Amino acid sequence: MTTLERINRMSVKLPEEICAKLRKVLTAPFRVVILTHMNPDGDAIGSMLGLYHFLKKRGCTVNMAVPNEIPQFLSWMEGAEQILDFRGQRQQVEDELGKTDLIFCLDLNDPDRLGDIKEIFGKTDVLKILIDHHPNPVDFTDHMISVTSASSTAELVHQFIINLDGKESIDKTIAESLFVGIMTDTGCFSFNSSKPGTYEVVSDLLQAGIDKNHIHSLVYDNYTEERMRLLGYSLTEKMVVLKEHRAAYIYLSREELEKFKHQNGDTEGFVNYPFSINNIRVTALFLEKKKHVKISFRSKGKFSINLFARKYFNGGGHHNAAGGESMDNLEDTVRRFESLIAGYSDEINQLP
Repeated sequence: MTTLERINRMSVKLPEEICAKLRKVLTAPFRVVILTHMNPDGDAIGSMLGLYHFLKKRGCTVNMAVPNEIPQFLSWMEGAEQILDFRGQRQQVEDELGKTDLIFCLDLNDPDRLGDIKEIFGKTDVLKILIDHHPNPVDFTDHMISVTSASSTAELVHQFIINLDGKESIDKTIAESLFVGIMTDTGCFSFNSSKPGTYEVVSDLLQAGIDKNHIHSLVYDNYTEERMRLLGYSLTEKMVVLKEHRAAYIYLSREELEKFKHQNGDTEGFVNYPFSINNIRVTALFLEKKKHVKISFRSKGKFSINLFARKYFNGGGHHNAAGGESMDNLEDTVRRFESLIAGYSDEINQLP
């Protein structure tokens, strides 16, 4: 299993030869490390914990690591307290990567998204497997499951587990983790969720005994008071609507984020709120960081916000959901976005 194998990107299944080898080795005392991307979201953490619980059941020694902290609203998930934060636990992460037998990379298509973990990851000479649904993945692992049509990485982890051990191997804890990933990455099934296969996976998870209503409440009714006030402030004071371009955006400075005691994950979903305005087809969220401006983009219909983010803001993602960044200050970044989106006004105005 040391030669490079690129898996068909429309296939969820690893070749049976590889699956057979994994079934054989994924037992005690085999060691595994699971990594995911910077600023991990619900799909990253849900996928990670789902795979973690599965491998633990098989007897593996499993460690999980993220480049920075997980969102507070996901801290209730079983096993979340075991996730290593590289910023404060660097030595422990280095130690685990140094003695692991296999590394899983979840929900990222480029090693750059590993943040400061990337350098150590690149020096490890062990088997590496990628499971992801973002387009244009970089060739940086030995084996790759890359299906861009999947709703989420959690959906692919579900299929990976079934390929190895069948549906009966998915217990309630695993199912709960994977459901969080699918639910959050589809905006509660409002986008990236038009394929029947997604609901077949959800059906499997429900049959495992999860309480979807309770999970929804734990994720979406679990914010701080400051987060809610930040949302209100963002919509009343910092949302700009460009009616002539059918676009809208929210922009927040570092001072404003600090005023509302911003925590990682507090602005999750803010970029979607302007879509509640009639006729809006493109939205953006600009967050001023110490050295750059972090940007989230969304679109509806055939307008590829992914290409827009890649072309102008060093970003990328999915057709209707992408991210980017700007090294300009917040004011100049917002002004540039307005100018650029005006150039696409005719195309956007043709959208249904």
